Parts: sequence; structure tokens; C-alpha cells
Amino acid sequence: MQISPDRIAAILRRQEEVQAAMARPDLDPAEFVQLSKDYAELEPVVRAASEVEDLRREAAELEGLLTDPEMKAMAQEELAAVRARLPEAEHALAVALLPKDAADERAAMLEIRAGTGGDEAALFAGDLLRMYQRYAESRGWRVEIISASASEQGGFKEVIASVTGAGVFARLKFESGVHRVQRVPVTESGGRIHTSAATVAVLPEASEVDVQIDDKDLKIDIYRASGAGGQHVNTTDSAVRITHLPSGIVVTQQDERSQHKNKAKAMQVLRARIYEMERARAQSEQAGARKAMVGSGDRSERIRTYNFPQGRVTDHRINLTVHRLPEILEGPGLEEVVAALIAEDEAARLAQLDMAA
Repeated sequence: MQISPDRIAAILRRQEEVQAAMARPDLDPAEFVQLSKDYAELEPVVRAASEVEDLRREAAELEGLLTDPEMKAMAQEELAAVRARLPEAEHALAVALLPKDAADERAAMLEIRAGTGGDEAALFAGDLLRMYQRYAESRGWRVEIISASASEQGGFKEVIASVTGAGVFARLKFESGVHRVQRVPVTESGGRIHTSAATVAVLPEASEVDVQIDDKDLKIDIYRASGAGGQHVNTTDSAVRITHLPSGIVVTQQDERSQHKNKAKAMQVLRARIYEMERARAQSEQAGARKAMVGSGDRSERIRTYNFPQGRVTDHRINLTVHRLPEILEGPGLEEVVAALIAEDEAARLAQLDMAA
């Protein structure tokens, strides 16, 4: 995608305008916060635009030296190097100019549920949680378990975690969908390969400012928390079930001994689910209701298979197969798949911009 010199000049001019506005003596705190945010968002675009501008200027200067017999050989060599760097720099600028998902820099609510496959599916859900925990650790993020329902054989029937850090949702949002595993379960004596599944949902976290919930729209039930086998975790009514009446969303929380803490965590999950519902509705109303090549984020969409006998992980949305299953399940190796998904999404959006131009 070719970015015109006028567009680059406008980008650089915009940064100067924001800088000048931030230096105004009569600036109030709210304006300063907004301008600081604008400046931070402009920085990577300006960096990419400046590099393209510098390379184009250098190429023009070198082209002017080609008529000089003494400088021609050196100019040809340097010009070839500049021209080789220019397409990559222009691509980086085009990506930086793509419309940003407002939720990309947010923390995320990660929900993993065992699907078909019984105990083996629950064990796989536990493997996925561990993979995301290790991946988060490798990126300096923090993972806090909000609620968990453990299975008797290990793993989880359901687990919800909050993942906080820089750019969490941007890197995890393509993980939503059905993850399938093919392996021999530890309980299988005949050595037969079983197929099980777990569902992953990644939702951008929302604050009270983002989602304002009216108390009259909530039905709150308080009951006694219970553990596996029906045994009471405690003897007080501390478990909380919150139903958001307008949407029908139900959230339960019983992991904490305090009713107030359970309610706070349940509200945190509820806000994320309502925010995602509104976000999905707004996106579907946009012209064309774009569905990227990496998928819609629909939880019912099968997105990836982890095949243990062959040691491979296949992401079906982009036809990517990586024969590094142990490294991926260990966490840090997941970055190869995540980066490929992000690159594919960027390519699809750039192609759409080219078609619209």
C-alpha cells in the first residue's frame, strides 16, 4: 500500500500540533490527559512515517548522483540497499495507519471451559490455562484466577482468569473459539487416541466507566458455597449469582469466603461480558460487518488442533501447522502462532483498504 508524501506530511504536522497544544499554559488536566493519549498513539505512526520519508529522500539524492561518473558505482550500490529497505518500511507505516481496535490495549478476561470429552476435556482445559499463564509470564503480564471449577481427575470444568499488562487483548483476542486435542488419555489402557475439546473466550476487560449497570437491572442471589461432592466450603451464605435482566447474562462466583469479594469479582466478569456484547453489536453494524480471515471470534468456531502423536499444532483459520507442540503448550512457543494470526489479520485489513481506495 503506497502512502503519499502529502499523507506523511499530514502525520508529521499532526504531531507538531499536538505538541504545541500540550504546551499551552491554559490547558486543563482532562485536556492534557487526552492530548497525552493522542501523542502516545501518534508516536509509532510518526516513527514509521519518518523512516519512509528519510528513505525516500535518500533514494532521490542517490538517484541524482547516478549521472556523476565518479559517484555512480557507489550510488548504485547504496541505492539498491535503500530500495530494498523501502517496501518493508512502507508496509510498517501502512500497518501503523490501520484503524485500531479500541480494546487492543485493554486487559482481558480469559474464560476456558471443558467441552466434549469428559475428564480428558477438563485435563486439556487445564493444559490450556497453563499455556496461557506461561505465555503471559513470558510477556511480563499478570494472571489472576477469578473463579475455577476443578474436575475430580484434575484440570478444570471451567476457569475464568483476568490477564493484565500491556497490549493483552491485542495478542490474545484471536484465541477465542474451540480448541481440539488429539492424544491418548492417561486413563486409556488400550492406547487409543481420543479427541476432546475445550472452549476459549477472550473478552476485553471493562471498567465501571465503560459499562454502567443500573442496580434495578440486576437480580442477585446469595447462597451457600459448596465444593466437589456437595461438601460445604464454608458455613456462611457467601456465594453470589448475578443475573443481568436486560441481556440474560448470568455470572456466579463462590471462590472467595467473603460475599463482598465474590460480588466484586462477579461484577468484574459481568462488565466484561456486557462490554463484549455491545462491542460485537457495534462491529456488526459497521458497513460490511467485516469478518477477518482469522475468524469472527465465535466460541463455536473450531480454530486449532493440538495433535500429540504427530507433535503438531494446526491453526485451521490460516492453515498454519507448527511441529513444536511441546514448546507451544509450555507457553512461550505460542508467540509464533499469535504473531502469524496478527500478521494475517493485518494483511486482510490492508487488502480491504487497497480495494476501497
